[in-house]
Amino acid sequence: MLNQKTIDIIKSTVPVLEEHGEKITTTFYQLMFSSHPELLNIFNHANQKQGRQQKALAGTVYAAAKYIDNLGAIIPVVKQIAHKHRSLGIKPEHYPIVGKHLLLAIKEVLGEAATDEIINAWAEAYGVIADAFISIEADMYDEAANQTGGWDGFGRFVVDRKVKESDVITSFYFKPVDQNKIAVFQPGQYISVKITMEGEEYTHIRQYSLSDSPGKDYYRISVKREAGTANPDGLISNYLHEKVNEGDIILLSAPAGDFVLDTEKNNPVVLLSGGVGLTPMVSMLKTIAEIQPERDVTFIHAAANGNVHALRDEVASLKKENVKSYVFYDSPSEEDRSQGLFDVEGYVTRDWLENNVDAKHADFYFCGPVPFMKSVNRSLKEMGIEEERIHFEFFGAKGSLED
Repeated sequence: MLNQKTIDIIKSTVPVLEEHGEKITTTFYQLMFSSHPELLNIFNHANQKQGRQQKALAGTVYAAAKYIDNLGAIIPVVKQIAHKHRSLGIKPEHYPIVGKHLLLAIKEVLGEAATDEIINAWAEAYGVIADAFISIEADMYDEAANQTGGWDGFGRFVVDRKVKESDVITSFYFKPVDQNKIAVFQPGQYISVKITMEGEEYTHIRQYSLSDSPGKDYYRISVKREAGTANPDGLISNYLHEKVNEGDIILLSAPAGDFVLDTEKNNPVVLLSGGVGLTPMVSMLKTIAEIQPERDVTFIHAAANGNVHALRDEVASLKKENVKSYVFYDSPSEEDRSQGLFDVEGYVTRDWLENNVDAKHADFYFCGPVPFMKSVNRSLKEMGIEEERIHFEFFGAKGSLED
């Protein structure tokens, strides 16, 4: 427990963190990777290069300071991050390294304003926060390894099938090399894929949502090829599309993530996706169809056109009285029009949702590009949907949907 003096000092730094947070976290990563380059085997290089990880960490540090006298308020955020840490292989021995370089970064950025009293208070607070992460992650590691079909770290899987779903999205079906059972997962969860590339000094780890329902003898991910390997996001997606073939061995983490469909409830569900954001949504849709066949569900997907629309036939095959499906294309081709491959030309809007979705009792789940998610989130709030009925997932580092 922190004493009141330490709490007061930490809370006094909140305005400073709000102003200088990203500079502190950017400096932190520079210092840490300079001293411990081996950690580049764990951290997402794309998120680093594009500044997403720095922004996400700044938000976490700011929240920790703001709620230092009530850390229970940020436990949901801690658990979300802990899922990611477990899937990456972050262990207790990494926390002292992080703490040391975070304090060095605070001191470097703030200069004389970072008094010994402030640094000592943050050192004490970091210890308490780190212990919370370590404790939660220990339980997650134990559960991942000891569940039926579970394993520790990264398991060896063979690419059983590779299926082109659209011009930009390909699905990969993975089965365990040892042919044992695999751990079940909750619809909406992801796995980490660990890649060692020829010519690359460090390994690369990426998270991909599982795009099929649980209970199969395989895991499936559906990966969008990002534009160009010069784009950090494109390095691994292009490698998977171009270099990974059926029969290859890939290292996978056990499923993780807290963005999951609540199958304990029977109220209506609205699933909204943009682009490759449909992957966790398809998992949720198929799960409802299989284990809650009477539950009302509305599936809404937005894409540019039919050329980039993946898993269309799979979703269409699930349509029935209690399953409604709508497709939005913002740039449909003449072929899309002639074949009637979409329902609405344009974007998902608040007006359309109000006129076509029974929102009174539904839970809303959504995922996709950040502009799409911001628009959906804003529309739902304007419609008066309560926070507890709004669920969303970011691909990559944690971000904000606030404009």
